[in-house]
This record gives sequence, structure tokens and C-alpha cells, in this order.
Amino acid sequence: MIYPNIYPAVFQARPNRFIAHVLLNGEAVVCHVKNTGRCRELLIPGVPVFIQEAQNPARKTRFDLISVYKGERLINIDSQAPNRIFSEWAKKGHFGNLQQLRPEARYGNSRFDFYFEGEGRKGFAEIKGVTLEENGDVLFPDAPTERGRKHLRELAACIREGFEAWAVFIVQMKNVRRFLPNARTDPDFAKALWEAQQAGVKILCLDCQVTPDSITAEDPVPVELPL
Repeated sequence: MIYPNIYPAVFQARPNRFIAHVLLNGEAVVCHVKNTGRCRELLIPGVPVFIQEAQNPARKTRFDLISVYKGERLINIDSQAPNRIFSEWAKKGHFGNLQQLRPEARYGNSRFDFYFEGEGRKGFAEIKGVTLEENGDVLFPDAPTERGRKHLRELAACIREGFEAWAVFIVQMKNVRRFLPNARTDPDFAKALWEAQQAGVKILCLDCQVTPDSITAEDPVPVELPL
């Protein structure tokens, strides 16, 4: 996934979850934050960031905040990226020989990120982006998520109907040790993930190579469910 029109900047403040103030070549500009999560450990005044100039001249904000340095680690925080990252990765054949990969798929009263078919397989995949890192561990979620728990219950229901079901976590950074559910922040999600795995939902976690103007899924990350 390529980002055109990328510029280095310096983060200053986040007055609300939708916008950030940054310095671009010493000039104060307002950016749209493409992530409604807390990101408190990332968005610290003075840290280097990368912003993208928007293509739509009618927008209220001229730039989007795309990625941020945490020490020497560059972390992509674009919450719209994981679905596209997974799609690009799957279409390269890493998810098997698929004949169909359809986004925004409805099943009953549920809507999943993807429906797939191929070589006798039919199933659904729900994609989550991961930006929270602590001492080499990556964790999801960074805030309680009833929506995330609901998706896991719905994936388990698909298993009972004879479909494959996958919970896919796209780690928007490189060089991490393992993935853990964030039981400290959302113990109910951690429990739901463990129950989904017991029901047959497959859990996949992939790290990403992140550059200032790109992000690409790369290697599996070990998953640990401490329940």
C-alpha cells in the first residue's frame, strides 16, 4: 500500500480524537487523525510524524496523519489501512488459492470485512489493526470494544454453519515479539477471543514493513491467549 504526497512533520497536540496539530516546515497545520483510538503512548508532543496531503481540495483539513515514530520504530496509525493491507496480501496467494475475495460481506444480521471462496473453502474474515506495543509485545484493543467482541461471537456462529472464520490482526509495525489480547484494558475481549478460538475461529496475526510512504504485510506474529 503506497501513500503519495507524504511529508515529515512534528506532532504538537491532539485537541480531540479527529484532529491533530503538527508543525510542517515550522508552520502550524491541522491534520485529520485517521484513527479514533487513544494512541496516547504514540502521540506525544515533539515526536516525528508523517502526514499526507489530501487530494480533495474541498476538505476542511488539508492533511492526514499517517504514521508516527515511537523511538526508532515507525508505526502506521491509519485505521483504514488494515483491510487494504490484508486484501493485497491475500491476493498475492498467501491466503490460499482464492477465486473470490469480497469486501463488506453480509451474513445474516452480520457484516464482515471479507467473504472468501477458493478450493472448496468458504468463509469470512474480520480484520483489526494493531498499533499498541509494549516491550515488543503488541496488544489489541487499546480501548474497550463491544464491537470487537460482537464480531468474535458472530465469527463463531459462522463456524457452526460450516464456514471458515478468521480473526486477522494486522500489526502496523515491524520487529515485534508476540501478539496478546489486551486483557488489562478489555478482559471481556480477551475472553471472547479465547472462546472464539475454542469454537474453531482461526487467529492470524501479521506484522508489516512500514516506511514513510508505504505499508506491506510481511510475517506471521506468534499469538498467545493467556486463559
